[in-house]
Amino acid sequence: MTRTPLGSQLPDFPWDTIADVKERAAAHPDGIVDLSVGTPVDSVSPAIQLALAENAAAPGYPQTMGTPELRDAIVAALERRYNAAGLGPSSVLPVVGTKEAIAWLPTTLGLCAARVAIPEVAYPTYEVGALIAGCEVVRTDTPEGASGASLVFINSPSNPTGQVRGVDELRAWVAFARETGAIIASDECYMGLAWSADPVSILDPRVTDGDNANLLAIHSLSKTSNMASYRAGFLAGDESLIQELLLVRKHAGLMVPGPIQHAMVAALVDDTHEELQRLIYAKRRALLLDALIRAGFTVDHSEAGLYLWARREGADARESLHWLAQRGILAAPGDFYGPSGDNHVRIGLTASDERIAAAVSRLAQTEA
Repeated sequence: MTRTPLGSQLPDFPWDTIADVKERAAAHPDGIVDLSVGTPVDSVSPAIQLALAENAAAPGYPQTMGTPELRDAIVAALERRYNAAGLGPSSVLPVVGTKEAIAWLPTTLGLCAARVAIPEVAYPTYEVGALIAGCEVVRTDTPEGASGASLVFINSPSNPTGQVRGVDELRAWVAFARETGAIIASDECYMGLAWSADPVSILDPRVTDGDNANLLAIHSLSKTSNMASYRAGFLAGDESLIQELLLVRKHAGLMVPGPIQHAMVAALVDDTHEELQRLIYAKRRALLLDALIRAGFTVDHSEAGLYLWARREGADARESLHWLAQRGILAAPGDFYGPSGDNHVRIGLTASDERIAAAVSRLAQTEA
């Protein structure tokens, strides 16, 4: 029997394809300003660190479903922060980072070889997860384009564009789910970083009319809690789907480590550290936005999230990527996220204040 390695059936890992550009940016005399990846650079709240340390001695296996305290904290935070409704301890589930959960969602839902719809411009793991499960992938931003899909990923605020979908758009997806039986997986990992629009959860009663059937919301503590290294996220929504995923994840050993669960509780019960981090990103965003516009870029969407979705007149994504690299600034080319992104670059806010200032200074030297 001839085996085809699964890795050979997947796209190239995006960041591996820009190694030469990164090398060029790193050659800048003042060093690289890496704005290509949305990884936090600021410290984790001391309260979160303390919760982790105080529970580091636990020797036993953790609960896949999460501790009762964690599940209660997830429900309360979603209600308090994002107006989610219709949730209880059995309709939330901690996961080992949301990238893992997204990548395995088609498989753990038993949708192998089904059709999966993803946004026109999308986080690459939606496509990768579908390909791992042998699914057919279609790109669309409308229910009409998702005909025949068993699973639909939507993303508001969007990575990479920062676009925010309104209540009416989300209601249209809910109607699609009710008409077709499709599952809607709403990636809401950037919802705590609103700038010029107010993001709405798929679990908001203005969207659902109180019925969460076939709906899953995906949330992360990587962004405003700076917990990317903790691999701490969670799913919420339709209780029957959550319980189905719980059963599969129990068998697969997909469980969040016990000390991390305690750290998650500390993050979820405290909104102050989130607001402070949002203010830090707001300052960095204002500086970068002004500098990019002065340097001749147009910034589209970017109403929320950790990125600026920018383009230069007459240049495609790779040309803009090289233009920035010549100035020691590394961004992500828009074509990482689908063919529709080939005129944009994604510029992250996740660098220290000193590195953001360096980028602003370099951009100012080439103002349009």
